[in-house]
Amino acid sequence: MKRELLIEMAKIAVRSIRGNRLRTGLTIGIIGLGIMALISMTTATSSLEANVVEQFSSLGTDVFTFAQKTETGVTRGRRVTMGEPITYEEARAFSKEAPNELTVAYSIFGSAAATLTRGTERTNPNIQVLGIEENYLHVSGFTIAHGRNFTRQEAQSANRLAMIGADLVNELFNDWEEPVGAEFSIGAQRYTIIGVLEARGQAFGMSQDNQCYIPIPCVRQQFSDDRRSYRIVCKSPRPEDVMELAETAVGAMRVVRRDRPGEDHSFNLTMSNSMVSTLEEAISGITAAASIIGIITLFGAGIGLMNIMLVSVSERTREIGTRKALGASPRAIRMQFLIEVIIIGQLGGAVGIALGVAAGNGIAYAMDTPFVLPWGWMTTGVALSLITSLISGYYPARQAARLDPIVALGRE
Repeated sequence: MKRELLIEMAKIAVRSIRGNRLRTGLTIGIIGLGIMALISMTTATSSLEANVVEQFSSLGTDVFTFAQKTETGVTRGRRVTMGEPITYEEARAFSKEAPNELTVAYSIFGSAAATLTRGTERTNPNIQVLGIEENYLHVSGFTIAHGRNFTRQEAQSANRLAMIGADLVNELFNDWEEPVGAEFSIGAQRYTIIGVLEARGQAFGMSQDNQCYIPIPCVRQQFSDDRRSYRIVCKSPRPEDVMELAETAVGAMRVVRRDRPGEDHSFNLTMSNSMVSTLEEAISGITAAASIIGIITLFGAGIGLMNIMLVSVSERTREIGTRKALGASPRAIRMQFLIEVIIIGQLGGAVGIALGVAAGNGIAYAMDTPFVLPWGWMTTGVALSLITSLISGYYPARQAARLDPIVALGRE
């Protein structure tokens, strides 16, 4: 088909689209709704995936963690946690027995519902208090914005010193006040701030900046609980050595825990790279489910588009008959309607992509995950708009091309 003829049919299609604004707007809306459903859900999941990668990238692939075994069972009708906690003595013994190449840090959970007070200022009762030692910030990927870390001596003593997250600074201090060197209270105990951590934002809807870090002996004194378990984080000097060092560390941990040969580990081992992979697999499943829902919605939009185009053919019977009487071939009539539906489909796709990206990032903003532009899915949206338009528009275009001009001109 000649280029001039295609240009002329495109002009006719544009005039037809402009002349039926209500029908055009409805059709664009149907296509846009289907594309928006797909793009918004995939944008939100892409943002969530980017957040997972961002949050765990600070740990790197050279970190692994020992924690209390979390098997569960039922005793006397109640669900209970099995597995002995990792004790303070075991954590200290492991740090001595672990391979020298590893940087080892252990910590203990104090409270998830503490309230910090400073004069008349009080935080919400949802502050996490952790007992740590001097290597914890390094192996966990935290950085200090102001002040300093604990020294080895301070971390092993009951000195009332603390490091706090950025959220706590905002809750307890005015903009012009210097938090480092100031005092605050946790219950009846007063602490002096020696460091403020760099803000890290939220992860999975929870703030990482509302934590308070104090020496482990302080947690043992203030939040005494014999059943508390220590968490041990190990960092390899090189990512390529992490698996070998983890195997050696597991052997050392079994010796410390007095695990018998042939028995299962009495602790859980978590590799940071496997954790990221597991989460990414879960998010991929969510993305696949969201894609299926979006494609089903788009399928419904395609059926709606087909029905509207059939109505359009019925309304324009006399126009089609006139064009055929003047010499237009069935192919030209079919091509004209396909060009119309392609233009409408691409307009709907553009609207759907724009609204989908906005809606998806709105969901991301609510979850406090990063802004993303899913170029791959946006390209897919353009392609799906074209495919949906062609599939939905072919049958109406074929019906228009098959109209008998004498019959068409005879209709009112």
